[in-house]
Amino acid sequence: MIEAVTYDFWETIAREAQESLLERRTRAWSELLRDSEVPPETVRQTFEETWRIHSEHWRAGRQFSPVMAAERAVEDLGVAVSDRLRDELLDAFADAGATAELVVNEGLEETLDELKRRGIRTGIICDVGFTSGQQLRAFLERRGLLRLFDGWAFSDEVGVYKPDPAIFARALSSLGDVPADRALHVGDLRRTDVAGARAIGMTSVRYRGANDDDEDLLEADHVIDHHPQLLAILDRS
Repeated sequence: MIEAVTYDFWETIAREAQESLLERRTRAWSELLRDSEVPPETVRQTFEETWRIHSEHWRAGRQFSPVMAAERAVEDLGVAVSDRLRDELLDAFADAGATAELVVNEGLEETLDELKRRGIRTGIICDVGFTSGQQLRAFLERRGLLRLFDGWAFSDEVGVYKPDPAIFARALSSLGDVPADRALHVGDLRRTDVAGARAIGMTSVRYRGANDDDEDLLEADHVIDHHPQLLAILDRS
């Protein structure tokens, strides 16, 4: 019997709104740098390069936290900034994620409500990018969804990325030490969500409703396009 279900955050629980976080950060920094010689195009390119560096670290399993990303971006602007302006840039970088209104994927809330009704514990296992785990929890709180989760493990707080077993183990511990073979993980990526869940002994479910990952890696135990389809999987378990 499945006792717990964990969810990836990005593209599984929620996705970026029409104005991306990249656009929000570019706009905020361009305003702060309006009296400098740094055009918006350079700001955007700096963020894109910082994201490339983050992605390299992420795939290699090396931590590159939101704070590290913001500090690297300031350094890579190529201009000298005062201590005050540096602090303002770092604050604006964080604030873009803290105040973003993301899009919650369709069918998630009602699925979580039903899991609660069935007595199944629910958690989050998330590799953060430039937005911290604390900020993502705050977003869920604003949307009234945090109450539907019993525990979580965010990479910037655990210190490792998926598919490292440690982040899955932390989530299961936060849910009351649920055995891995009695837990199910839902996520969109084969390399991190599927491989990580399988490695620790959890049942893996690939959600492709927002992102259909086609990386040539092992497929999940189950594949769903809509969150409520998870309930039928649980009914058969």
